[in-house]
Amino acid sequence: MKILVLSSLYPNEVQPRHGIFIEHRVAHLARAGDEIRVLAPVPWFPSSNPRFGQYAKLARVPGQADRRGVRVEYPRYPVIPKVGMTLAPFLMAAALYRHIARLRRNFEFDVIDSYYLYPDGVAAALLAKWFDVPLAMTALGSDVTQIPESAPARRMILSAASKAAAVTTVAGALRDELVTIGARPDNIRVVLHGVDLDLFSPPTDRQALREKLGMTAPTVLCVGYLVDNKGIDLAIRAIARLSGVWLMIAGTGPCEIALKALAESLGVRDRIDFLGHVDQDSLPELYGAADVVANCSAREGISNVLLEAMACGTPLVATPVWGSPEVVSRAEAGVLTADRSDEAIAHGIAQLIASPPDRAKTRAYAETFNWRDTGRQHHALLTAAVAGYRARRD
Repeated sequence: MKILVLSSLYPNEVQPRHGIFIEHRVAHLARAGDEIRVLAPVPWFPSSNPRFGQYAKLARVPGQADRRGVRVEYPRYPVIPKVGMTLAPFLMAAALYRHIARLRRNFEFDVIDSYYLYPDGVAAALLAKWFDVPLAMTALGSDVTQIPESAPARRMILSAASKAAAVTTVAGALRDELVTIGARPDNIRVVLHGVDLDLFSPPTDRQALREKLGMTAPTVLCVGYLVDNKGIDLAIRAIARLSGVWLMIAGTGPCEIALKALAESLGVRDRIDFLGHVDQDSLPELYGAADVVANCSAREGISNVLLEAMACGTPLVATPVWGSPEVVSRAEAGVLTADRSDEAIAHGIAQLIASPPDRAKTRAYAETFNWRDTGRQHHALLTAAVAGYRARRD
């Protein structure tokens, strides 16, 4: 089988952690005799001058790369900021058509495997129709929890999903929501994410690691982009309720200044370390040394942070949103809060500090989320999609 993967969330040398979970999924997808090519469209911008910020960074993304033995191409597509959301799938599909037509001369793909429903999945549905191949679509999170709030986007997502040979979601909650808003339930399957169990593993000497990192008190870790949705403010307010507990925050984002000001106003700035950006290779040490990892999000599919922390043996405090209850479903995983409030988060942290689960059991539970099984399940769906499509044509 020849598989053409399409996702604008695929990582690149400028954004190495951008959608890295998709790269892991694709790396475990191929079976003997399969070939995979990846198209990771990037918004077009004419200048790489740093004064243009994020757009300038995108301009520096290379045209192609080989990542984990897979050829990845980064074609450009036009984006109209703010007002162009409804046009985005059509602009992406139109920009990719000629690129794919050229690619197909040497790579006669059997299926398009797209990740993120909008605009990527909708664009992929158009391209699958134009090139007469089956389509698989995967929902990841905000493409179900947020984007369908726009009626035009919702209609396009549902139309594309109705034409897809298979639709997968990374959490049962996302599947249920797709059905609620009108998607066909018969071709939606849940295929959970995995975690890199080699990179994310428990420390060999946790006490020595804590001493190296200067952890002398019970320590909570938050990891993520500092935006309102992540609820880092709730973690700070929770720490203010807990005497003697420290908080480490790994990440950057537009809310950083406001979060530091909040910590000052609550009188806990001296118990909070803002670490800034932390490379992925350095995260396992932080996870492994922390006593608790807190995820206070308002929306999640299956958060990488949940799986990575548990793989390092560290229990979780997580808010009861979307896919999180499907992960924090056992005592060895940690605590699912009663609600999304700083009081409930503080209660969960205190509970785990007082009576933590066996860290070896936390790691063993994390091992049930592995990319090998994810790849096997997803490959079976693609195989069935191609077989069914060919049968209907014959």
